[in-house]
Amino acid sequence: MQGFIIDIKPCRDDDLIVLILSDKHLYSTYRFYGARHSTINIGYKIDFELESNYKSTIPRLKDVMHLGFPWIFDKDKLYLWQRFLKLFYPHLKDIEEVDPFYCKLLNELISSISKQNAKRAICQAYIKLLEFEGRLHNDYICLLCEVPIEHEVSLVRSFMPVHPNCTFSKKFDFYKIQELFEDKSLISFSDDEVDYLWKILVQGI
Repeated sequence: MQGFIIDIKPCRDDDLIVLILSDKHLYSTYRFYGARHSTINIGYKIDFELESNYKSTIPRLKDVMHLGFPWIFDKDKLYLWQRFLKLFYPHLKDIEEVDPFYCKLLNELISSISKQNAKRAICQAYIKLLEFEGRLHNDYICLLCEVPIEHEVSLVRSFMPVHPNCTFSKKFDFYKIQELFEDKSLISFSDDEVDYLWKILVQGI
């Protein structure tokens, strides 16, 4: 099996609880003596096997092989990738069976990060996630006052659109947000604007 590590929790000694997002499942697994085997970390894509044991309620993680990315040694890109992947655990933790969409999105994102700025690639991927989950509010109705937005737009957590005057937060030209929501493109956004979107994203997906 293959999947992405989205969370790691230390246990007794060097053991670990490792949360893995695969094509169809979110696995909670137990890894014995984590410090004595091949290195694993949040954001890593791995090939793995699971071993069930009647003495434990969760399967043991074994035969782990790290599947590297072209940019795995780029510390800046890896850091941003890990920040994004870590958000998936609180978002999906209450379910076991997941849609293949999530792994497909992450595999596509690996390729996108190879070709462009990591923050831009991740923000564009996040828009696809919001759209898939039915949480992309491209009706442009202000979350707070419920009045249509026509000129300038502000965004709050989950990229919810609001009037700038309702939140006193950063303003975006309406056409830019429309381009982002409908074309999944950040081509018109400056680096500073992308940094701002990133700060909203890491509040939680």
